[in-house]
Formats: sequence, structure tokens, C-alpha cells
Amino acid sequence: MWRALLIAVMATGPVAPGNAQEFFTLKGHGGPIMDIAVAPDGQIATASFDNSVGLWRDGAPIWLEGSRAAVNTVVHPFPGIVFAAGDDFVIRGRSTDDAAPVEIGSHQAKVTDLAVSPGGAFLVSASWDATIGLWYPEPNESGENLSQRYRAEFLTGHKGGVNAVAISRDASKIYSASADGSVRVWDLSKDGSSRPLVKHGFGVNELVLNEQDGWLAYGAVDGGTRVIDLETGEELADFTLDRRPILAMAFDPQQGQLAVGDGEGFIMVIDTALMRISHDFRATQRGPIWALAFSPDGQNIHAGGIEDIMYSWPVATMDRHGPMSGATRSFLEDPDTLPNGERQFKRKCSICHTLTGGSARKAGPSLYQLFGRRAGTVADYSYSDILTGSEIVWSAETINALFDEGPDHYIPGTKMPMQRIVKQSDRDDLIAYLRAATAQGEN
Repeated sequence: MWRALLIAVMATGPVAPGNAQEFFTLKGHGGPIMDIAVAPDGQIATASFDNSVGLWRDGAPIWLEGSRAAVNTVVHPFPGIVFAAGDDFVIRGRSTDDAAPVEIGSHQAKVTDLAVSPGGAFLVSASWDATIGLWYPEPNESGENLSQRYRAEFLTGHKGGVNAVAISRDASKIYSASADGSVRVWDLSKDGSSRPLVKHGFGVNELVLNEQDGWLAYGAVDGGTRVIDLETGEELADFTLDRRPILAMAFDPQQGQLAVGDGEGFIMVIDTALMRISHDFRATQRGPIWALAFSPDGQNIHAGGIEDIMYSWPVATMDRHGPMSGATRSFLEDPDTLPNGERQFKRKCSICHTLTGGSARKAGPSLYQLFGRRAGTVADYSYSDILTGSEIVWSAETINALFDEGPDHYIPGTKMPMQRIVKQSDRDDLIAYLRAATAQGEN
């Protein structure tokens, strides 16, 4: 049992406002919020594109580092224990009184979701390698803690990446949602055999399991938001609106509330006792909702998206507080208002890099004084091994080659996302903009 095996207890004192019943924000990340998890005591953990997990206490973060790429998913099942995974394929466990991560295991592609069995006996992971991982802790001679070994089993059968997983209360079944357009149920009591519960047609991104009332809800790429019978797959309710894709879901068993976030910035809250929409709230002016979680008492809904900030609204009065009010992310600005070089930077570079000194918890190093600098030498950034000691010196020629060939070809093994700028004129304009902006340290 994880509860018995993992020895980690948070220091005494009030936790972050998990039951606040008031509007608040958590600020400090250097990239979009990709996932939110809430421990039973109300403590909040946030996963971010900035390669880190934030553990929030009285509004201040403890940074849990170690990921080599964006963190897509975090679970906080017990006070003192956090699990996270993301684009570097690796699943890590962290004791929150010791921020050093422990690698549990890895997939062959990015990890999109994690779940811990209700009894705490094992961890489940979903990956774009089309598999579901089962991770069983095995005690070792050094003691019962996060450093133990893990026995891995993988379930195969999906024809595309697996986006979400959920576990039954008795830990005998796993439910999974996939880019192949299906929701499957896996019977662990029968050697992991599976059957399709839903064949939606479009990729399914999210799911929520409610065994007590016998239903499962799922959200899909085409905006489909449906509630189905847990045994037969029969549709019980359809809450599909003209918004797509569905990117986040959360369930509050206390109040029976189902929250749904979409790519157009809305949060829809469904009263599942009455099977009707109780709130439909525009949470962002532009950009998606990627992460949702309820406070333990169901009074607040926590949300994250394209901003670096997590927002929390009281569900009952969410429309009175207005949407996320931070500055519009630069890559969402109207491209017609910007010179081409600046537009290329803001769309291709600004989510990961700053132009000022200091990397500011960004997913990439600061570009300040870039030209003439050897790659891999910004002091406050943790580089991939391939760039440590690199012979590359940044110049018009090397930046041009980087975006002409693509980072994955120019620097194989880099953490930099795979992207190219195909047109030479666009690369030239970007280089001219960077030459001026990185010398001056513009905002």
C-alpha cells in the first residue's frame, strides 16, 4: 500500500486555500498550467509547461524539479506524496519533504495521465505510445520508501495514444480514453483483457468515472461531452455544445458536479443529480482550459490554461468574478499588428524563452545576449546532456540552421520542441528581430 510504503509527512501549518470559497490565484510558474491535483487535505499541486510541479502552501510554491520537459500530469493522492510525468516520457515520484525526484519508470512516448488505485497498491499511466502502464512498488532492503523498485506491466490494445485513465474502487478495472476514438475497460482480474465501451469516432481526451451512480463521462476532440452507462456504454446524457476540443474534466463527488473545460476557454459545470448544466462560464478571453480540479468540499473550481497562473473561483459565484485577467499570451496576439520578425518570435519562441536576463522558470533558457554565446551556458537553466559542453555558438548562421533543419535534426536529443520555420524570409526576419531584441533585453 502506498500509504504504508511511502513515508513522507508535510510540516504542520495551514495548507493552500483548498476550501477557501473565495476567488484566488496561484502565481509563479513560467509556462502554461497543464494539470492540477488536490490532496485530501486541500493542498494543491500544479504541473506546468515550464518543466516543474508547484506545490502550494499559503499561496507560495515549493518547486519540485527534475523533469526534462513539460509536465503534463500530476496526482497528489496522499499528503506528502506527488507523482508527475510528461513530455520526457518518465514517471517520477516525489516526497514533498524532500524535493529530489525518484524515477519510477518510463514509456516510449510522452505520458498524458496518471492515476493511483484507491487502495494505493499501484500507479497507472497513460501514454502516447498507445499503452497503459501499471507500476507496482516492491519493498527493498533499504526500507519502505520512494526509492524502492517498481514492477511494470503494460496493457496494449489501443490503436492510438492513450489520453486518460481511471481506476475502479476495487482496483479490478481500468478505464481508458484514446486518440483512436474509443473508451475501453480493462479487467485486471482476467489477465488485463479489454473491451470497447465507446466507439466515438473522434479522439477522446478526457474521462471521469462515477461508480456510485453507475456512469462514466467523456470529452472528445470534436467537442463531444457525454455521460454513458458504466456497464453497457448506453448514452445517458449529451452535453455537447458548439465548442471544441474538450481538454479537461473534473468531478466533485460531494456536490455531484462535473466540470468540463474546452479549447475555447469555457468551463461548463453539470449538476449530475439532475443531469443539467448549472453553469457555463467563459474562463478565458482567449486560449484553452487545460486543467481543472475541485477543492475537497466542492465549493471552489481550480483551473489552468494558457496563462502561467492557476485561478480558483467559488462555483456558486464564478460568473461574478470574471475570467482570467492576466495579460494575453504573446503568441495569441493579432499577427497583423506585429512586424514579421516579432510575430515569428512570439508564435514560435516566447512560450519557452524570455528576452531579458534570467530564465524566469521558463521551459527554455533566456535569450538575452544570445549572439556570440556558446550553447548550453546560461547559468540558471538546466540543459539536456547534448547541450552541456556544446561547441555551437549562436549566430545568424547557427540560428538559421536550427530552424531550417529543425531542432530535433540540428541538435539530436535536445529538449527544444520539434519545429521548423520553412520560409527563408521568415527565418531572416526572426534573426534580425532577435539580434536587436536580445542585445537590448526587451520585455
